[in-house]
Amino acid sequence: MTAERKPRKDAVRNRAAVFTAADTLFARCGSPEEVTMADIAAAAGVGKATLFRAFGDRTGLIRALSEARLAPIREAVEQGPEPLGPATPPLERLPALLDAVLCFKLDNRHLALALEGSGADSPYRTEHYDRWHALVRDLLRSIPGPPDSDFTAHALLAATRADLVAYLAGEKGVPREELRAQLAGFTAAVLDARARRAAGAGE
Repeated sequence: MTAERKPRKDAVRNRAAVFTAADTLFARCGSPEEVTMADIAAAAGVGKATLFRAFGDRTGLIRALSEARLAPIREAVEQGPEPLGPATPPLERLPALLDAVLCFKLDNRHLALALEGSGADSPYRTEHYDRWHALVRDLLRSIPGPPDSDFTAHALLAATRADLVAYLAGEKGVPREELRAQLAGFTAAVLDARARRAAGAGE
């Protein structure tokens, strides 16, 4: 069996430089559309052709960068401790998951906007959205309530959409902790309503 080839050191170094440059450019831009592959290549000190070979196009680069920045959250969800890890009771894990998604989008506002704009014609047609929706839906299904988990998962994730987060935190100036508290309150209200509907159905 042939051993898996390790990435060349210069390729690893270039990838890290590209991600750092893209992070900086997205953080400083007025709009994510302003950041081009040429800008990223120049800031990273690599050729534009290198960028296209590594990521295919701008969308591929955005998705790769987003996956790298989301990796700590994904690892915590898949195998970490409470409150995000799989051993956490669903009623505690669901609010923690939504809070983690919100904080990621607050910390990476323009990258999140670029990621959600990378779907063919909708932010809902991206792999990352499918993954988070499936996780939220499955958590809801493990909590007693009406059989509308698919829709409710969409509704809860809509409260963390990057364009909404950017509008509230940027244009409206809502403080970070206030946004987190409002999301927690909204999530609790949704879960409470589901519990009351389940209790009413069982009477």
